[in-house]
Amino acid sequence: MLSGLSNILKITELRQKIVFTLAMFLVFRAGTHIPVPGVNPAVIEQLFTSGNLFGLLDMFSGGALSKFSVFAMSITPYINASIIMQLLTVVVPKFEQWAKEGEEGRKKITQITRYGTVLLGFIQAIGMAFGLKAAIVSPGIGPILLIAITLTAGTTFLMWVGEQITEKGIGNGISLIIFAGIVSQLPSSLVTIYKYLQAGTINYFNVLLYVIIALAMMVFVISIQQGQRRIPVQYAKRVVGRKMYGGQSTHIPLKVNQAGVIPVIFASSVLMFPVTIAQFINVSWVKTLAEWFAWGTPLQTALYAILIIFFTYFYTAVTMNISDMAENMKKYGGFIPGLRPGKPTADYLDRVMTRITLAGAIFLALIAILPNFVGAVTNIPGVYFGGTALLIVVGVALDTMKQIEAMVLMRHYQGFMK
Repeated sequence: MLSGLSNILKITELRQKIVFTLAMFLVFRAGTHIPVPGVNPAVIEQLFTSGNLFGLLDMFSGGALSKFSVFAMSITPYINASIIMQLLTVVVPKFEQWAKEGEEGRKKITQITRYGTVLLGFIQAIGMAFGLKAAIVSPGIGPILLIAITLTAGTTFLMWVGEQITEKGIGNGISLIIFAGIVSQLPSSLVTIYKYLQAGTINYFNVLLYVIIALAMMVFVISIQQGQRRIPVQYAKRVVGRKMYGGQSTHIPLKVNQAGVIPVIFASSVLMFPVTIAQFINVSWVKTLAEWFAWGTPLQTALYAILIIFFTYFYTAVTMNISDMAENMKKYGGFIPGLRPGKPTADYLDRVMTRITLAGAIFLALIAILPNFVGAVTNIPGVYFGGTALLIVVGVALDTMKQIEAMVLMRHYQGFMK
């Protein structure tokens, strides 16, 4: 590993990319401490004592939302706009055509995604400003618009930072911003555990048990994230002029967790929305409904798992076109041994994808609800580990390592991963 790291530092271009990425991280972390004007931060902090949607967004923003800084909305509007565009690409023929046009088509889709980010960000900022009116020092249309514009500008700036990391850094800019925000909460969690030890609330056995569970979860997530079913494909030999093409064997890698972390985000948003809205509605039956859907209740946990499984199948079906995959194989002379090209191949791939998606959906549901039980088992309250955060951190770390590995292998026979 040390020799691999030395290989990275020897490559000037890669070293510059890493330094640029770290500099952008510093800009992001500095922005989380710049407060939005006209807001009382003490009132904002009272909203983060329970597991609601604000808590989930605060985790993505690296603590910026609890401070109500200019980056309070983080990059969430961009994620929502990207997901909406990804779904519309399947539905709208024009967007589908752009997606097939290569680089020029992707530029058009990216431009619309940017406009969608600004629009969704402004709508979300207006909603946050009205919902948090009690925290505004001088409530009124002017201060609310100022807060909304400030929050939207912060999200737009973060989107630009993410694109700069993608172009001039080590890639995956938007994902790395979320990664940095989540990882930045680790020191505060360690300080919290240390304070519990000092106060005698927990003992070293609780901490050891917590570390063992955390390491086991990380190994489990990495193994599933890397897991795939390889479907063998044989290409027939074709003679074009005086040259012969094809004849080689390859495979189709079908990932166990094809949907990534998107189903968990969808399910979390759907279930936490009623609880968040109920905070601003002083009606008895609404409060009762919010208590049923409170984080960690049996009803919430069961619905959470069911929704994750549903969204996993839904998102996989939307983003992965089995019919087109089978048709492209047939067009280029490829076939799965023992199956005829065309519909039989598509049916087989669909059956395999359905089975491994079930495993991926159950995996996502288990990882998402596991934090509810970790606190009860270890008796360490107030320290969040697992679920969405763990999936994002592991996924982004693996993708970034692969990208750095590819850059190193372009100049060396050996990378930094064995």
